[in-house]
Amino acid sequence: MPVFKRIDAQDVSRLALDIERQGYAVIEHFLSTEQLESARDYVLRETHKHNSEYFALHGIKSVTGSLFEALSTSVRFRKMLADVQEAGLGRRVPEEEEIFPAVRCLQGKTGLKESNYFHYDATALTALVPVFIPNDTDQCGDFIMFPNTRRIRSSVAINIIEKALIQNPLSQKFIALLIKYNLLKPIKIKLVPGNLYIFWGYRSIHANEPCDPNTLRATVLLHYGDPHSHQWMSRLFLGANQRRARKINKKALPG
Repeated sequence: MPVFKRIDAQDVSRLALDIERQGYAVIEHFLSTEQLESARDYVLRETHKHNSEYFALHGIKSVTGSLFEALSTSVRFRKMLADVQEAGLGRRVPEEEEIFPAVRCLQGKTGLKESNYFHYDATALTALVPVFIPNDTDQCGDFIMFPNTRRIRSSVAINIIEKALIQNPLSQKFIALLIKYNLLKPIKIKLVPGNLYIFWGYRSIHANEPCDPNTLRATVLLHYGDPHSHQWMSRLFLGANQRRARKINKKALPG
């Protein structure tokens, strides 16, 4: 079992403060060189299975045997995320709640369609680990965000309405157009492979910019702390997103 970087209490306070102050926090060199190579080997095997087109893997069962499974089930890592969430949001995640991993690989023409997909996450906290990031092209899929634009909602219905207002093709095209003409100015983050980026995914509108279809951009997102995890409407919305990912993956598979 891989051993991941230890984060002490002082670092937890700094991470929570950074997220509130600038919208995100960074732990540099979170993955060791060997761990990053293991993650890359796994991603490359998956890209071959999907004809070098866009795909996403959702849930712990979809990453069995990989470094991403080990990270998602790491007691040390989960405690760190729980501590950051408690320090920053004042809410403690139930001990039985698990980390939900999602691997996203942008490549090929289908990858272009997944850019500028502005959305709120279902979980309060999102951790992002870049695996492959192109840096020799004008279109490298930079991570963009409007941080902390809403609070944690007590009503799952309000949460879903807000998500629906953002996560539709018309709104996303409109937001992208406003950004293009500098009428909206999101934070842009140049991701570095092996670093760990943490932000309030539930509270922040985020997406990635277009990525050159001839390159590979791969990240793993680790979602933790669903404020509405026990409500059926939240599970229904999450299920719809997972079905969408499976449909896209099926199209990319050979045969």
